[in-house]
Amino acid sequence: MDLRARMAELARITAAPTSVVSVYLDTRWTDEQQRDRVRIFLKNELAQARRPGHARGAAGDLDWIEAQGEQLLAQAGSADTGGVALFACEALGLREVISTRLPFENAFVVADAPLLRPLASLVEMTPSTLVIFVDAESARLVRLTPGAAAEETTLEADVPGHPTPGGGTSTMEARYRRHLLGQRARHYEAVAEALVGLVEGHAVKSIVVAGEPRNVAALRAALPPRVADRIVGTVAGARRDPTEVIVARAVQQVAHVQGQRIATEVDALLTLAAKGGQAAVGLEATLRAVNRGAVHRLYILSGFQEPGTSCQGCRALQAGFSWKCSDCGDRGTTVELGEAMAERVAAAGGTVDTVEIHQPLAAAGGVAAELRYPL
Repeated sequence: MDLRARMAELARITAAPTSVVSVYLDTRWTDEQQRDRVRIFLKNELAQARRPGHARGAAGDLDWIEAQGEQLLAQAGSADTGGVALFACEALGLREVISTRLPFENAFVVADAPLLRPLASLVEMTPSTLVIFVDAESARLVRLTPGAAAEETTLEADVPGHPTPGGGTSTMEARYRRHLLGQRARHYEAVAEALVGLVEGHAVKSIVVAGEPRNVAALRAALPPRVADRIVGTVAGARRDPTEVIVARAVQQVAHVQGQRIATEVDALLTLAAKGGQAAVGLEATLRAVNRGAVHRLYILSGFQEPGTSCQGCRALQAGFSWKCSDCGDRGTTVELGEAMAERVAAAGGTVDTVEIHQPLAAAGGVAAELRYPL
């Protein structure tokens, strides 16, 4: 599943005939205490959603969420799955289960539209990635997307691990070593060829290499610069390590690199805005850009939450609450602006990045945007 495309489809649900139930669960349980926390969270939220007077989901939606939660909780933890998102809407026939490699914070929301901000943030934190373990005789190439599914290719070379000991002349031993080195060089070239094919065939943006430093260096030397430049880091790895263990290390490495990338981009965006460039900084300026469909990339500080209004007529977002839209005079409904902006940008094909810690962005209001065109 193309997670970015599916998220854009969900973002187009703006006012479903019946409420949409959105649930995010952290499924990285390694012991019963972690599993129990998720079980208690889900039980309490479902009980609250079924209370009279609450913003309730359809009974069938809540029953489906409960059944999916019980099924997940009965499963053993998997290194491939860190989080699960559930979406249900009876009127739309929506029953969606999305598994991801990175975890979510537990969340349960019943609203007119799906809660997409956590999913949008995760998509940007986990770009299409190729993880490769390599040694002198074998390689494992694993293509990752934000979802939990992975595609693995295994390569084995007919390369002896050590020279034949003793008995030969120094000339014979030298020839054998040259032969061995030639075989290993061809092995790294074959691995590099397979890697290039996957990178170019699947638009891979990031590569993480696992293995001993000498093997990593040999593979890098065999790669063309256009592919070697996509290596964002290396992680520990040995032939005996299960693939899921190496992948888990790689996913954390990519998330760390993406966090650094986002922080650097926000620095540049704030500078661009100060020079009057194609950027919006602060809540009011960013809302204007979102309302006009001008946002290419939205940056929201982690924990950003602001009450606001969405017009039922023109759908303009405004800070604070007003019974009437200042643009068209139609009635307004209360929304949380961080989520509302994320939904609008995703639906328009833009991207949403969550910024963990960034003091200048916090001082500027916690939200900023790179624009498609000047306003």
